[in-house]
Amino acid sequence: MFVEFADFVAARADALYRYGYVLTGHAEDAADLVQEALLRLGDAWPRVQRRDDPEGYVRTTMARLHISTWRRLRRERLVAEVPEKPYTQDGFSGDAGLWHELKGLPPKQRAVLVLRYYEGLPDQEIAELLGVSRGTVRSQAARALDKLRVRVAELETGRVR
Repeated sequence: MFVEFADFVAARADALYRYGYVLTGHAEDAADLVQEALLRLGDAWPRVQRRDDPEGYVRTTMARLHISTWRRLRRERLVAEVPEKPYTQDGFSGDAGLWHELKGLPPKQRAVLVLRYYEGLPDQEIAELLGVSRGTVRSQAARALDKLRVRVAELETGRVR
């Protein structure tokens, strides 16, 4: 059990950043997500510390903040100029191809896959976190996995769209 808030942050910040990166797909968004969640944890630290699960509180907060953000921003945003090249994250370890394909999924589908396979949460908990029904979680997961399977098949056969 962590005694001090600063000890918890020092011990878990990197893991929380990785979790945020998997949720958002962007380094800057992950850092913002961690910062906001830790600010909220700091405000609630005495209460959360008594329950012996500060990391669960932060991860739940991060998932909810992420969902709230993409609900607000899911409309198309117009820009004056198109960027010359896309942003790439070179420093992230792991299966780069998988992370790249996850970024191509809609935010809700990506969140369901991250919570199910990265966090290992059951469908009912995911549904509660995202504020949807268990059936919606299952359908979103199935659709996301179908998209990933199609994409892998396209890459293997060389017929990339």
